[in-house]
Amino acid sequence: MADSLILEVADFEHDVLTGIYSEETGKPQPLRISMAVTLKCADRYDPETPLEVSKNYMDLKFAASEGLPTGVHFKLIEAVADHIIETLMVQDERIEAVTVKIVKLAIAEANERIGITLTRQRR
Repeated sequence: MADSLILEVADFEHDVLTGIYSEETGKPQPLRISMAVTLKCADRYDPETPLEVSKNYMDLKFAASEGLPTGVHFKLIEAVADHIIETLMVQDERIEAVTVKIVKLAIAEANERIGITLTRQRR
């Protein structure tokens, strides 16, 4: 069985122009975004392993915020997730897979979680 390394950022909130909400209001919709990024795993991680051996978590947050184009209306939140995945995969060849979960906060009425999960593996 092979080792695996999954970096995660959970419940990151960011406003994005997407869906009917943004179409009707002209305002960005608040989204709660979680990401799980599977990286090629090193043989070992000892105390002296340099930072470059892993991925910076800030790269994940960037892909879900400043990495999204300003002023672009994503009709589907699936397109938001796809853009985040593509941004991460282009940044780093060590990434084997990315899962993005997006919850639409603006349309929840009783704390239910309405949204999608998209997973893409490197081909």
